[in-house]
Amino acid sequence: MGHSAADWDYRAAIEITKDWNGVEQVLLQNQQGASARVSLHGGQVTSWRNKHGEELLFTSSKAIFKPPKAMRGGIPICFPQFGNCGSLEQHGFARNKVWAIDDNPQLHPPNDSHGKSFIDLLLKPSEDDLKCWPHSFEFRLRVSLATSGDLTLTSRVRNVNGKPFSFSFAYHTYFLVSDISEVRIEGLETLDYLDNLCERKRFTEQGDAITFESEVSRLYLSSPNVIAVLDHEKKRTYVIRKEGLPDVSVWNPWEKKSKSMVDFGDEEYKQMLCVDGAAIEKPITLKPGEEWTGRLQLSVVPSSFCSEHLDL
Repeated sequence: MGHSAADWDYRAAIEITKDWNGVEQVLLQNQQGASARVSLHGGQVTSWRNKHGEELLFTSSKAIFKPPKAMRGGIPICFPQFGNCGSLEQHGFARNKVWAIDDNPQLHPPNDSHGKSFIDLLLKPSEDDLKCWPHSFEFRLRVSLATSGDLTLTSRVRNVNGKPFSFSFAYHTYFLVSDISEVRIEGLETLDYLDNLCERKRFTEQGDAITFESEVSRLYLSSPNVIAVLDHEKKRTYVIRKEGLPDVSVWNPWEKKSKSMVDFGDEEYKQMLCVDGAAIEKPITLKPGEEWTGRLQLSVVPSSFCSEHLDL
């Protein structure tokens, strides 16, 4: 006999195992058969599957799964720096640290847990972290899987320091697509963006939708809270909903750059696209005791459902 959403026991839908490096990972499941896997290395979602068992996130066949190297794929957490726009390592240190399961999570709104399987993770700076980034913080991450199969990541960063600090942030989401030349993004048209391939010069998006025929590395500014990634061949659309994340980073390395990355296959650019909910152009500043929240919700719908139903 099946469970209703009301009496669904999220604890029974969570399985904690270890990967081949001995790092704990958490498997979330729902009644319909959808799942998500979260590694405590980086607090990184490494898999998201729909109720048919189809993988929705890209992971490179050449990904290095051994800490402290970040894994190429899934949803790495970029904190407290995105890219190389600062003094820290590429994309900051959070994605390379081992997180803890948070046994005493802060209160979330009731709809954050009702009918969902979820895990709460916690990252605090080590002594080594404080040497390269001298700010005390608590970073709480909740990853939840709804009965619909939607995947939600909620990050809360609290300043437990005696002085203000600033940071940038991104959910560096690797979507699995059938053919990058048949993919388009809707919701970013007419926006200004910074082009990383042109020394971060500012341009305005001219197209009706974003399509791909060469390398793209852009940061779209003041973006709407709903964006759609349409995969024509699969006839499905990824819907990105976000809060507290004004920017969207879009990246595909294309052919030449792919061949220069040791943890990325030469032809794999055809099957992936990074579209990140982010706060980069204007870093987040927290005074002592203040907390910031950034939320990302991912869902998949048939492409025929899209655009007119999504309030883009």
